[in-house]
Amino acid sequence: MAKTPSNMLPLGTLAPDFRLRDTNSNHYLAFDEIKGKKGTLVMFICNHCPYVHHALPEILMIAADYRVQGLGIVAISSNDAEKYPQDGPELMREFAFKNSFDFPYLYDDTQEIAKAYDAACTPDFYLFDAENKLFYRGQIDDSRPGNGIPLSGSDLRNAIDALIYNRSLSKTQKPSLGCNIKWK
Repeated sequence: MAKTPSNMLPLGTLAPDFRLRDTNSNHYLAFDEIKGKKGTLVMFICNHCPYVHHALPEILMIAADYRVQGLGIVAISSNDAEKYPQDGPELMREFAFKNSFDFPYLYDDTQEIAKAYDAACTPDFYLFDAENKLFYRGQIDDSRPGNGIPLSGSDLRNAIDALIYNRSLSKTQKPSLGCNIKWK
């Protein structure tokens, strides 16, 4: 379990566009089709990462709490499915179904989108405002597998609240930490 931090894409960066296959519906979706009225949360996750498994209960609660408030939400997996078959599209669909995802789970088979977002780890979180400018990138909270800190989602929730309720947010943001993306 390699501990890899986020690369921290510069705030204000425009959301890189994409058109990727949703493993839940088998349709191709673009950023503009997913984005929300208030903003958009793009998460890089995968099926097997212990950091993702640790954060998943809070990720699902955040999706349920904020989707109804106008936040678009999407998860993307960019891992090399040839070397890591547990992260392939068929098992992504099973993982999403088993965990009741109510947001698209896209497969980035070329890894071009992960590179465009400068994603480094799973989970990696990117919150864009209504104008598609990066508002927050970083961790969900200070909890990690085995560190004894309860999962709260406080960092990501504070960022989403600031975005939705038009409050300022500190430019000092902590990087996420997780397994490295499995590059080809």
